[in-house]
Amino acid sequence: MKPFPPRLDGVLFDLDGTLLDSAPDLYTALKRQCEEEGAPAPPYAPVREVVSRGARAVLRCAFGHLGEPAVEARVERYLALYGEVMGQATAPFEGIEPLLAQLEAAGVRWGIVTNKAGFLTDELLRRIGWDARAAAVVSGDTLPVKKPDPAPVHLACERARIDPAYSLFVGDDRRDVMAGAAAGLYTVAVGWGYLDGGDPRDWSADAVLDTPAQFAQWLRLGQVPA
Repeated sequence: MKPFPPRLDGVLFDLDGTLLDSAPDLYTALKRQCEEEGAPAPPYAPVREVVSRGARAVLRCAFGHLGEPAVEARVERYLALYGEVMGQATAPFEGIEPLLAQLEAAGVRWGIVTNKAGFLTDELLRRIGWDARAAAVVSGDTLPVKKPDPAPVHLACERARIDPAYSLFVGDDRRDVMAGAAAGLYTVAVGWGYLDGGDPRDWSADAVLDTPAQFAQWLRLGQVPA
């Protein structure tokens, strides 16, 4: 594990499952698509677990038994349905707003690196009022590659004008840890997100934190909890 940076320039976050609990809206869109097709909707829990992997993973929960071509054929409609409800039930996880306010008060820049498509990311941030707050936003189609490739993280550091060696990357998926570590940032895996069915303590992150409140306290103390 890397030592905590001697100073903190910036913090980059994954979006869905790290900053925002967006699963309710993603599930609502899937239920509507199932209703349109007269298909049974899957339970919420297995859908919530995979939403960080994107639209196709969500669609597989309901239509995967039909094969990948059938899943692919439903992506456009699913994204349209999601666009209609996006932001209605999505909210920051408890403790995230105070955490971001703490960073802003300390003059620490924060940004977002997500695999979500840019047109959805930008609209969602606008709807929740965060579009002017993030120092950088890099979406899944900003570059030809996405996480776990480190390139989007490098780009976010450039846009936010932060030094990777003095910055954190925070996420709820192994891909976040891989991307952040490859880009040279201190990595934090969080236990409050979707986790893709995994255990964040197995991802070789530099730190694992269970709640945003614990994260905020940890930053104030400047040390990794035991």
